[in-house]
Amino acid sequence: MDLKGKVAVVTGGNGGLGQRICHALAAAGCHIAVVYAKSKAEADGVARDLEKHQVAAATFACDVTQRSDVQRLVDDVVKRFGRLDILVNDAAYNKSIPFPDLDNLTYEEWTKIIDINLTGPMLLHKAVGPVMKRQGGGRIVNISSVAGLGPTGSSIAYAVSKAGLIHLTKCMAVALAPEVLVNCVAPGLLEGTRATANLRPEVVEKGRQASLLGKAADKDDCADQVVTMCRTNTMTGQTIVIDSGRTFH
Repeated sequence: MDLKGKVAVVTGGNGGLGQRICHALAAAGCHIAVVYAKSKAEADGVARDLEKHQVAAATFACDVTQRSDVQRLVDDVVKRFGRLDILVNDAAYNKSIPFPDLDNLTYEEWTKIIDINLTGPMLLHKAVGPVMKRQGGGRIVNISSVAGLGPTGSSIAYAVSKAGLIHLTKCMAVALAPEVLVNCVAPGLLEGTRATANLRPEVVEKGRQASLLGKAADKDDCADQVVTMCRTNTMTGQTIVIDSGRTFH
């Protein structure tokens, strides 16, 4: 798909990885809808910075766990830009809870993590799918994690939510074919993100040293992979791991 002039919605677009994704898509010629949950000023700053790519950018508030918010987001983006071609599900939440510490894996924490990391993307798939199909095509890229490929990560709830997102990618690829292609990027440890800031220092160091390259994954590599998945015409239902050589699947 030629990306020039296309409209991309990036949830969590004001986050560490989200900003890189916004810039990579803007550099490819996409207009950008920067979606945020709470940090409006930060999101507005991202949108202003994106204009250096000579594309249009605007910010949109959305609680991705609320159906009404999600539908309003989609309607507002189409009203603002006239179309909606790409969805990147990057919004996520985690909290560091060691796997054996089941007492602190409360119902409230479990529900919050699953709602934001898995239910939110599901609602967004359902909302953008009909729009993209009417337009004759679209691309969806989900941002999962290597925690979704094995019992690792900040908590059991986080690992389960990311495993679910990988499988949701496959299921939605079936549901939305052939017009909409759905793929997934699964990063390993990323430094300079809100998710990593929520991890215990020993978890961060373990993740860094466990890779073959002895370093964290690169946010720009992840953003470039998102752009590749938006351009592709023949890849769907796939998950690409970027983690400096820690996980093989």
